[in-house]
Amino acid sequence: MILKILRVNSGYAELTNCYIVQDEETKETMVIDPGGEASKIADMLNILEANLKYIYITHCHGDHIGALKELNELKGGKILIHREDAEGLHNKNVSLTDYIGMHEVDIQNSLTIDDEDKIHLGKLEFIVIHTPGHTAGGSSLYCPEEKMLFSGDTLFNGTWGRTDLPTGSFKDIINSITQKLLTLPGDTIVYPGHGKPTRIDEEKHIYMDLK
Repeated sequence: MILKILRVNSGYAELTNCYIVQDEETKETMVIDPGGEASKIADMLNILEANLKYIYITHCHGDHIGALKELNELKGGKILIHREDAEGLHNKNVSLTDYIGMHEVDIQNSLTIDDEDKIHLGKLEFIVIHTPGHTAGGSSLYCPEEKMLFSGDTLFNGTWGRTDLPTGSFKDIINSITQKLLTLPGDTIVYPGHGKPTRIDEEKHIYMDLK
């Protein structure tokens, strides 16, 4: 497996982590959260000689979808998002593109996914985990073989995502983290939507009193 981490500028104050994962044998590739700088992402795909199969969106906020339309037009790929966040791809009141000073991102050709769906790149298998709380349709993507979790804005290094935005819920995000993510193997590496990676074991102590 090849993993590339690009910190992209969506126009929002904080850079977004855009991830590129690739099966080395088939070169089937997935981009996770293209928040901005479509040309930067496309250049890396060209370097990897990528066959872009999927563009995976962990949630619909503007700083995670800012380059989605342009990247899709440049490189193709099926757009995947949890069904409860699909509305946000064409509703600026949910995506908050106005709030962060971004142009409206209107995507109509996305495919919806659900909890426990499986996504394949060559021999790599990723499992969708519905993790509401930051948004109602927030999701994480888990690769058991590589012990990797892409957590979007649900679980960060040392904290959790905001819950004061439309469709957010503090109760839901704590439940998502404690009941779905912290039950994964402790040595699973967590790749969040912003900031540095962490491991499941390193986060457990924070939530013990919040269950």
